[in-house]
Amino acid sequence: MTVPGRRSSTFIRLLRSGFTDPSAAARLLDTDALAAVRHDPVLLDALGATADPDLALRGLVRLAEAQPDGELPGLLDTLVSAKPLRDRLLGVLGASEALGDHLARHPRDWLGLVTYEAADLHPGLPEFERGLADAHDPVALRVAYRRCLLSIAARDVCGTIDVAQTAAELADLATATLRAALRIASAAAPEDAAQCRLAVIAMGKCGGNELNYVSDVDVIFVGEAANGGTDEGKGIQAATRLASHLMRICSETTVEGTIWPVDANLRPEGRNGPLVRTLASHLAYYQRWAKTWEFQALLKARAVAGDAALGAEYVDAITPLVWQAAERENFVADVQKMRRRVVDNIPAAQVDRELKLGPGGLRDVEFAVQLLQLVHGRSDATLHSGTTLDALDAAQLHDAYRFLRAMEHRIQLYRLRRTHLVPEDEHDLRRLGRSMGLRTEPVAELNKAWRRHASVVRRLHEKLFYRPLLDAVAQLTPGETRLSPRAAGQRLEALGYADPASALRHLEALASGVTRKAAIQRTLLPVMLGWFADSADPDAGLLNFRKVSDALGKTPWYLRLLRDEGAAAENLARVLSAGRLAPDLLMRAPEAVALLGDPEGLAPRTYEALRQEVLAAVGRAENPETAVAAARGVRRRELFRTAAADIIGSYGTEDSPAEEDHGALVDRVGGAVSDLTAATIAGALRAAVQSHYGDTLPTRFAVIGVGRFGGHELGYGSDADVLFVHEPREGVDEQEAAKAAQTVIAEMRRLLQLPTADPPLLIDADLRPEGRSGPLVRTLASYAAYYRRWSLTWESQALLRAEPVAGEEELGRRFIELIDPLRYPAEGLGDDAVREIRRLKARMESERLPRGADPTLHTKLGRGGLSDVEWTVQLIQMRHAWAEPGLRTTRTREALAAAHAAGLIPADEAQILDEAWVLATRVRNAVMLVRGRAGDTFPSEARELAAVGRYLGYAEGTVGELLDDYRRITRRARAVVEELFYGG
Repeated sequence: MTVPGRRSSTFIRLLRSGFTDPSAAARLLDTDALAAVRHDPVLLDALGATADPDLALRGLVRLAEAQPDGELPGLLDTLVSAKPLRDRLLGVLGASEALGDHLARHPRDWLGLVTYEAADLHPGLPEFERGLADAHDPVALRVAYRRCLLSIAARDVCGTIDVAQTAAELADLATATLRAALRIASAAAPEDAAQCRLAVIAMGKCGGNELNYVSDVDVIFVGEAANGGTDEGKGIQAATRLASHLMRICSETTVEGTIWPVDANLRPEGRNGPLVRTLASHLAYYQRWAKTWEFQALLKARAVAGDAALGAEYVDAITPLVWQAAERENFVADVQKMRRRVVDNIPAAQVDRELKLGPGGLRDVEFAVQLLQLVHGRSDATLHSGTTLDALDAAQLHDAYRFLRAMEHRIQLYRLRRTHLVPEDEHDLRRLGRSMGLRTEPVAELNKAWRRHASVVRRLHEKLFYRPLLDAVAQLTPGETRLSPRAAGQRLEALGYADPASALRHLEALASGVTRKAAIQRTLLPVMLGWFADSADPDAGLLNFRKVSDALGKTPWYLRLLRDEGAAAENLARVLSAGRLAPDLLMRAPEAVALLGDPEGLAPRTYEALRQEVLAAVGRAENPETAVAAARGVRRRELFRTAAADIIGSYGTEDSPAEEDHGALVDRVGGAVSDLTAATIAGALRAAVQSHYGDTLPTRFAVIGVGRFGGHELGYGSDADVLFVHEPREGVDEQEAAKAAQTVIAEMRRLLQLPTADPPLLIDADLRPEGRSGPLVRTLASYAAYYRRWSLTWESQALLRAEPVAGEEELGRRFIELIDPLRYPAEGLGDDAVREIRRLKARMESERLPRGADPTLHTKLGRGGLSDVEWTVQLIQMRHAWAEPGLRTTRTREALAAAHAAGLIPADEAQILDEAWVLATRVRNAVMLVRGRAGDTFPSEARELAAVGRYLGYAEGTVGELLDDYRRITRRARAVVEELFYGG
């Protein structure tokens, strides 16, 4: 009979012991198999100390029920009386469901955990070989392997061995397993074994003595004919059969499952190459054909099985080649490309849970360490270790790597499956956290610790690469060990700096000395150097940083801003290394750096705010030159604001990913530059009027923006296309009014093009009636007369993007009323006008494309480029805007969206045209940002082209993909243009 309250107290005690399902745990404790120990408080406490008490208890019950007759009392007695066994056995059962399954199938294997001698605490390769010695077939090998694995896992979860020792023991066990598999294969084919010498070279984590619980075991096979005259070809064939059988013994699934896949794809030519080669064949390949990543992989090469002498010959022969790899052309780009390829292949939904391959993951550490080894291992033999932790000499990073590897081990141990994904299930996270020693709030503590260590890893380049560079040039403490100038130069070169000698001089100038300024620079530079190295032109980034620092070095707020405002330093690094335009703008007024530290500092300002600032500056000036200089100064600052925001939005930062909506980026740039241009022209107009006529011009005057200006689509290097219209004031002679208008226009142009440090603003009025042959400015009545009598279809088309930008608002409004019937003709364009537009477009395609230009890559006039999309949209506007008000806009993307909304163009075709127009616009913006001058084609110089690619989101070394994508996107757009413009 159950005593009242007993069940309740048991339930509470189980809950306090860490069981998540106390009711199920109580039922399990009541099973017959545990009758002798169910009330033993030691057992309950021990279960509560495991990673997953529920799992441990289930596993214990299964093990107890599986005991052969008469052996259960021995298990239970040992369990309650021997603490080492209790901790080991329950620790494994609470951490690994898979090893619990193994023990249930092989119930006497728990006895391997009983002994607790010194040799048992730290077994090595000989002990594992003895453990596998009686395995003479694949099934027996699997059972013996799991038995050895059980002992490693038991000592791991109890803390007897740390993560590095665990990984080393797993590698030793793998070595013993490969030897046993080769022994079994040789026994099955003694004739093959007699004809050849075969050496097994471990690669990857096995070669580096840092294996996971479940991992592919990477190998390379080296073979030779046996001594005694065997033909080489027959010897290699025999070695190939043995190697293939070895792989199957380890990899194939049997009634006892599999051990792990043996992967030989790191061999020369990968899967396409022969499985076994002679040593001479290996060397010939590595000397002539091998890629950089293959030398990176060879860092971990270690002979582990088979012919020991042949294995040693192989390692001795390839080692010098490995340490020469850093001298290869494109070495750094190759290494970084391989790392990027790994990251790019992670499904987007898994990136945040990817422990190994994601940002701040294990592979980041391994790649960085290997890069460091390859760069400096030429002259520093202490770096010749295949084990990541041995080569890692940075305490914080060392701790982070150990933590992440421990997480990886525990995740894999649970079901002995090859995975690097952190689980999402709350229960799984709880078990994982508890297995890492986090008991109070295991899930919250685990996530916090994981993010903290991942953050350290993301900054690993700062720790491993850049701080030693600063120590090398700072010359602070005599006698301190530091990089030699040669080693520092090698390191900078490996990180992408083309002129390491100059880079070192810049670092020395910035960081040497004992001043507060130098001390802050030494704090900033390691991080800045990493951001520069992430760009297409690290040298330019560092040089520009020195220039800005020299200009602002005595300004108290500058270095404080970079040190204290989290985003400012990274924003500055991105801006200074992305091309010429933004740094040039900044150098003319370095105080604009302050914009980069203000969260709102990069947001575009409104037209009205800009206009008011410009007009106020003009009003305070003593003469027109000073007035427009002030207006152009505002323009320069705002161009920098716009360019900086564009670069940062396109590149992204560590805390803010790159803007995914490229159309929004283009719209922001176009709107900001157009508003800024309009405000600058308004200021120049006010200055010109004041200098010649005082407060009032004898004629009303308005500036009409056309082309990209009127469409709010100006780029950084665009001219301002305009029309000028005036209307004489009451009582003013028409000739006098015209002369006044022409005087003001001439003065505006002169002032806006005066040679100064600020970029000039060119005003282009060639789209006026009669083009260059017609008068520069007309009265509103003259425009009306001309359009009524002489207007051509192309002129009506040009007016589609006309919008007042400066001058008398009322006059501008009446000009728009005048032209609306022309650009949005009632009942749409007639057939003759449509044919005329098509003829004009076809002639422009054949005549205006520059000689020698690639029509597939010209952003303006090329196939599927800006002109194609804009003419197609404009034809739709002229045919249908009279009936569809949404089409009455000067903006290309708005008109395209309105055409789709009106059912005039299918959604997929509208999207294709929009994507091509946005991409072509971004390419033009990128060219201006990178080169500092406008262009309609991709740069031919490699570093400039790479910088354009980076702005567009293409990693280093992938500009070929950029050009392919551009051609593909614009080719699709041209197909739509053929249908809608020429065919419809």
